[in-house]
Amino acid sequence: MTEDAARTRTFAAGDWYAVVGEQVTALIPADARARVAGLWDLADSGATFEAVLDGLVAGGLSGLSGFALVGHGDRTRVLVRGDVTATFHTPSGEVAVAHETDLLWTERTLDGVTGGRISVGATSEQSDLALVAGVARASAVQFGEAGAASAPVEPTQPEPEPTPEPEPEPTPELTPEPEEPAQAPLTFGAPSGDDPTPTGEQPAVDHDGQTTIGTPVQEFERPQIGIPGQEVAPAVVARPVAKLVFSTGDVVDVDRVILVGRAPEARRFASSDQPHLVTVPSPHHEISSTHLEIRPGAGADHGMAVVTDMGSTNGTVLVQPGLPPEDLQAGIAVSLIPGAILDLGDGVTIQTTNA
Repeated sequence: MTEDAARTRTFAAGDWYAVVGEQVTALIPADARARVAGLWDLADSGATFEAVLDGLVAGGLSGLSGFALVGHGDRTRVLVRGDVTATFHTPSGEVAVAHETDLLWTERTLDGVTGGRISVGATSEQSDLALVAGVARASAVQFGEAGAASAPVEPTQPEPEPTPEPEPEPTPELTPEPEEPAQAPLTFGAPSGDDPTPTGEQPAVDHDGQTTIGTPVQEFERPQIGIPGQEVAPAVVARPVAKLVFSTGDVVDVDRVILVGRAPEARRFASSDQPHLVTVPSPHHEISSTHLEIRPGAGADHGMAVVTDMGSTNGTVLVQPGLPPEDLQAGIAVSLIPGAILDLGDGVTIQTTNA
């Protein structure tokens, strides 16, 4: 597979886990999430296809209802098992790979692959969420030129846009403006004291002569947290799913959304679903104002706490029991195993324990 094809990856949201590295792409079921951290460590370190396969099956095949594993290189290697299918684009045409039930898995090696798609079941979701490298909850992963047959057509379609349509638009707008010079509603200056018409005829305009009209500023809107398309847990649950022990001495139950930071702020929450705000000290400003979010999980993460870095400036380091430290990726939700430790910087840590 060409280098560009191997690095161009998108995914469709779902319940499975997509593990995407530079050399290897894997799709594994939600009930095998205990293997995700180890696979990502291998994929992120540039491990070979064989090494990632060893890590995938190390826990036994009986616990793997299905999977897909693709090795990107001069030749493309693919393994599929269970209800997983793979389709590849090659110079000789499209090649489909599916599990043959009388085998442990089906394996193929292909030359000249320019793109492809691996998916679980008959998913119809569009693979339009970018993922260069990392872990995401997904139902399909697409790379290279797969599904790009319509891409060359799109550039030719916008060409009709610069046709005569834009020209008539300014013409009607320029004509009425000089015809109504006396209309106060069209003026944006302060209303004249000599003409009582503005105050008597435009109560619905609500214009003070200083307000500017434009598109709403979205800079301060709270971003959507978690994986797009993934089920969101209720803002408050009946029983805590975990307990957070802060190095500052605070102990907080995870029974709702918790925002942690130097000066956390809650936006885009209903008044009845306000999150718990935890303020932590940061004398060197290593911790962002709203640094991370911890909430009860949903779907395959039900009964667990999940953490999402809110795009903090200096990042968050997560250490799960038995696993090496990893840097959280902004906007990517990660399940927390009891005993996990989050390092926010400035000496502030959070340990996750059973509720």
